[in-house]
Amino acid sequence: MSIPLITTSRWNIEDGHTLEGYLRTGGYQGLRRALEMTPAQVHEEVKKASLLGRGGAGFPAGIKWGFLPPDVWPRYLVVNGDESEPGTYKDRLLIERDPHQLIEGCVITCFALGLSQCFLYVRGEMAHGQERIASALNEAYEHGYVGRNILGTELSVDVVLHWGAGAYIVGEETALIESLEGNRGMPRLKPPYFPASIGLYGKPTIVNNVETLSNIPWIVEHGGDAFAKIGAEQSTGTRIFAVSGHVRNPGVFEVEFGTTTFRDLIMGDQYAGGIRDGNTIKAFIPGGASAPWFFEEHLDIPLEKTTVDNEGSMLGSGAVVVMDETTDIVKACHNVVRFFSRESCGKCTPCREGTNWLEKILDRILNGYGRPEDIDLLLDVCDNISPGISWPPKQTTICPLGPSAVSPIASALKRYRSEFDAYIASNTDTPVTVNGGRA
Repeated sequence: MSIPLITTSRWNIEDGHTLEGYLRTGGYQGLRRALEMTPAQVHEEVKKASLLGRGGAGFPAGIKWGFLPPDVWPRYLVVNGDESEPGTYKDRLLIERDPHQLIEGCVITCFALGLSQCFLYVRGEMAHGQERIASALNEAYEHGYVGRNILGTELSVDVVLHWGAGAYIVGEETALIESLEGNRGMPRLKPPYFPASIGLYGKPTIVNNVETLSNIPWIVEHGGDAFAKIGAEQSTGTRIFAVSGHVRNPGVFEVEFGTTTFRDLIMGDQYAGGIRDGNTIKAFIPGGASAPWFFEEHLDIPLEKTTVDNEGSMLGSGAVVVMDETTDIVKACHNVVRFFSRESCGKCTPCREGTNWLEKILDRILNGYGRPEDIDLLLDVCDNISPGISWPPKQTTICPLGPSAVSPIASALKRYRSEFDAYIASNTDTPVTVNGGRA
């Protein structure tokens, strides 16, 4: 049975990003339907849908909305469009190809929660996406879908487009709020700074991901029950996954959430098309660079949040990165760790120092100067960042960036320690002995 394309239906329409193309294909009908309902009824439809957040944590959007304290004003909606997880590029395409869908989702959300101000935070490098959003906002203001007295009602909503500067850490909601306030993007301590109670400018704030909000118009127009009938019981609707790496057809695909398997997504002809050059799969990252790796025996796991969590990883940001048999695991591990080392904001010592040490140790191993004790040293540093090196991770840091650098090392050593040992065995340096000890 085919499923409806909820968020990507206009991607192949040449003018789908314009107001004319959006209206011709049913755009803003969800908003019109919402305005015939009460805010509480709209909120109830989102709760019925059991829409899980699509940004990484996977928390139900309807429940998150309910965390706003009553009678505290003003309150804000912040849209997290700072897509920065390596391998993830679904939100960028949503912004570029269907910006009005996102704007409509924002306005409906503001109506449901009694908000009059929305901040749309878009990653700095997404220049084309920023232009598309800006053009769409101008059209929406001009034709009464945003601004004062929307569609002749008493609803008034302002949407502010804000460009980020390209920091990974700003994908974390409290760091994003800090950046919006004009500060350096660093995460806040939770508690007390849960955004729903103390967020932007110290006021209640809901932070939702681009894909999450892009689902809202369809849910309101067709009903939460219709959305919940698609997918699995605890992972409803459709979800967008970006597949990259050693596959024949890398790309972004909207699939039925919770029932589609990794094998379907990676090997299916209608999706990624299998491993390139007839090779076999060696490993794959199921949810962005910060997720622990999966291997061939995990291919038949469904793309369902609870199941993937129980298997020791996460769906995260919806990025699946595939590595075939030709992959040098040590280099792949180093590549991911180097990214997180560079992107550490420096606020927490275990992350600031530890990720840098992990990168240096891997550098030493790859450059032929590795020592047998370096394996234990890697694990020791990992344990100081994420005690127990377990999943879900414990952390000595405010945000999960530190443990994200631990995931590739723990995954690679668990399955392919022999590749690390081979690099270390190639070290032909003669140890220098000083006073009976090794220098």
